[in-house]
Amino acid sequence: MELRIITPEQVTRHDHVCRIVAEAANGVFGILPRHMDHVTQLAAGVLVFETEAGEEQFVGVNAGTLVKAGPTVMVAVRDVIASDDLGHLRERVEAEFRRHTDEEREARSALARLEAHMIRRFRELQGVNQ
Repeated sequence: MELRIITPEQVTRHDHVCRIVAEAANGVFGILPRHMDHVTQLAAGVLVFETEAGEEQFVGVNAGTLVKAGPTVMVAVRDVIASDDLGHLRERVEAEFRRHTDEEREARSALARLEAHMIRRFRELQGVNQ
């Protein structure tokens, strides 16, 4: 299989992958070369893949989408963290992606406040024009 990890900044290609293990919202799953084509939403976590030489490699991925189409598996995510140390990688993934989640929560909160302010102003303007 060919594994392509796609982020907004780059596409990383790994040829000759014989096994992939990833995490979805409903649990961990594996993909082998002859599995059926499918699409799955990924949870933030560690993606593991094994080369034909039997070497396991680890990549931390933020939530995204995995698509298996024939001999190609494409993983589209916002962010990737690579490391040879699985324990260290898990810590980095949790810390980094938790920070992203907190920033997104703050941005959504600021947007909600802005929308509420706009609605109040529109209502005030409607009251003046009546």
